[in-house]
Amino acid sequence: MSGTRSSEQGIGRNRQITALAFDAYGTLFDVASVFSLCEELFPGKGSTLSQTWRAKQLEYSWLRSLMGHYEDFAHVTESALIYSGNALQLALSTANRGRLMDAYLRLKPFPEVPEALKALSSLKLAILSNGSPKMLEAVVKNAGLAHAFSDIISVDAVRIFKPSPPVYELGIKSLGVEKSAIGFVSSNCWDAIGAKAFGFRTFWINRAGMPIDELGFQPDAQLKTLSELPPLLKS
Repeated sequence: MSGTRSSEQGIGRNRQITALAFDAYGTLFDVASVFSLCEELFPGKGSTLSQTWRAKQLEYSWLRSLMGHYEDFAHVTESALIYSGNALQLALSTANRGRLMDAYLRLKPFPEVPEALKALSSLKLAILSNGSPKMLEAVVKNAGLAHAFSDIISVDAVRIFKPSPPVYELGIKSLGVEKSAIGFVSSNCWDAIGAKAFGFRTFWINRAGMPIDELGFQPDAQLKTLSELPPLLKS
C-alpha cells in the first residue's frame, strides 16, 4: 500500500469531526522496545516469545469478555506472558517478568506522533484503550504527551474489552459529542472495524501493509502513518 486509501463514505464528511479517540498500543506507542527486551532476555527466542505473548494477550482479552470474567489489562498481559513462558519452556524469573511488564509503562511514541498530535490540537483528543488506568497514565506521562489529551479512557470503566460496543460508547460519554462527530484511530484493523460497526468514522494506521480483516465492515481510511491524518481531515 502506498499513500492514503479511503472508502467512499468517509472523506466527504470529515469536516464534521470535532473529536478523535486513539488506540494506544501500536497506534501511538511503539511496542518494539518490549520485543527487543524479550530478545535481550532470551536470545534467539525473543521473537517467538513476543509474538506468542501478543497473541495470547489479545486472546485472553477477548475470552474474558466472552466469559464475563474481567481482569484489567495489566493482569491479562501478565497472564499471557506467564503462559507464553511456560509454552516455550523458558525460565521466566519474577525479576524478568517484572522488567517485561515495566517496559509497557515506558513505551516510546512513534516518531511522527508528537507532531501529528500537535497538528490535530484544534480537535478534542482522547485515548480509548484496553489498557488499565495506571498503565495508560504511566505511558502517557513517560512519553511527555499528557498535555495532548483531554481524556484518557480505559475499558476498566465498563469491565469489558474492545471491540465490545460499550467500550466505544465510553468515547461518546467522555468526549461529550455526538457519535457522528468522533473519529477513531487504531493500528489494529479489528479495532478500527469494531469502532466502525459501532458507528464511528475510523482511520486504520496500517503500518505493515496488511489486508483488511473480513468482518463485514471497512475503515473509512487506511493510513501508513499518523502524519497522514491531519491533512486528510483538512481536505
